[in-house]
Amino acid sequence: MHLTRRLAGWIAATGALIAVPLVVWANVGAEAATDPLLSRDRPAEASSAESAQYAAGNAVDGDGRTRWGSEEGVDPQWIAVDLGARASVSRVRLRWETAYGRAYDIQTSDDGTAWTTIAGTRAGDGGTDDLTGLAGQGRYVRLYGTARGTKWGYSLYDFEVYGTAPASGDAPAPRRPGRASQAAPVVTSGAPRPSKPTPTATTPATTAAGTGLADPRKKDIAMQLVSSAENSSLDWKAQYQYLEDIGDGRGYTGGIIGFCSGTGDMLELVEAYTQAVPGNPLARFLPALRKVNGTASHAGLDGFPEAWRSVVADPAFTRAQDDERDRVYFNPAVNQAKADGLGALGQFAYYDAMVMHGPGPDADSFGGIRKAALAKAKPPAQGGTEAAYLTAFLDARTAAMRTEAAHSDTSRVDTAQRQFLKDGNLDLHTPLTWKVYGETFKIS
Repeated sequence: MHLTRRLAGWIAATGALIAVPLVVWANVGAEAATDPLLSRDRPAEASSAESAQYAAGNAVDGDGRTRWGSEEGVDPQWIAVDLGARASVSRVRLRWETAYGRAYDIQTSDDGTAWTTIAGTRAGDGGTDDLTGLAGQGRYVRLYGTARGTKWGYSLYDFEVYGTAPASGDAPAPRRPGRASQAAPVVTSGAPRPSKPTPTATTPATTAAGTGLADPRKKDIAMQLVSSAENSSLDWKAQYQYLEDIGDGRGYTGGIIGFCSGTGDMLELVEAYTQAVPGNPLARFLPALRKVNGTASHAGLDGFPEAWRSVVADPAFTRAQDDERDRVYFNPAVNQAKADGLGALGQFAYYDAMVMHGPGPDADSFGGIRKAALAKAKPPAQGGTEAAYLTAFLDARTAAMRTEAAHSDTSRVDTAQRQFLKDGNLDLHTPLTWKVYGETFKIS
């Protein structure tokens, strides 16, 4: 979602000018998908309703004259539909009344509690949003609005979800579709910084604690691998306190995954932290973060870097960073990789791609990269071999990277992930040795 800090430094040193567009995950206005409509007359709930006349069910009843309308003047708001059983979601069509959402996410869930974002925008303009090329899985589908486009609320004539027939097996027990915490384990900072010139970290031997990146040890390896490319260090936990403007047109960049004030995810992080700890030192900046969202501006953010660093010692703040990383990037990537039949290496390849390119469906985002790979090879879930499919995915990934000058160095793929694939290390067994930007890293 941002330039790596090393590349940002190179740009500043050389004076190179690079146009970096703001990320919009939703592929709005693309050719409509052909999968069947799943949401018609299904049970729907919402965070609020303006009155009984504007209940959530109106958005899924197929009558273009009725609508759901939320409480006026309040963010966030949501509407969710229960598909009845787990299904694959390929398209969501939103037909707005005058009161539209400027910033929102489309999310899926198996239980109505833990949500995975599969699309979204921070620059909605009302009318009809036809979000196609999605790759979601779940029984529940939710629109989660974080910024209204008008002074009123959110109002939809149609909330249509398209996809394949529900997957076989017992459906989970119904749950009220509300906001989820998706809390990840609390991680503590202060791990020793690896020595130069060859950074090395020690990771305990993998046990049966989990499969793929569900194993906390493997997840930690994934964090170290990303950090080697983003921060030239394996000490990813040291990045909770990081905050600066790296000159990429996205305002402030900070934290373990490069949350940006200009792309919405930093706003969502501070909102989540404030929900957990009302009155925290960052809470007073929420109005300014909403105003600068979509821009590189620092207007109203005087003192924000100091406030950010003042809360790093609060476990609730590091937990909020972990949760947002998992909600937006890690969980969607790992879930899709598992659905494609991929092990730890494939799960990491998906995660690293989503971190850099965003989870949208356009050609140079994760969805487009995966689509290009599927055109060349079948994943194991479709009868293909893991090695052949991952080769196709990494080829598509590097092709997407080369379309943007800031990402034209593909060593985080070619001398890292591709090296593991060449070694046949599909499970990311340690020890691992790789290179990024010519620098060697090791996990022993």
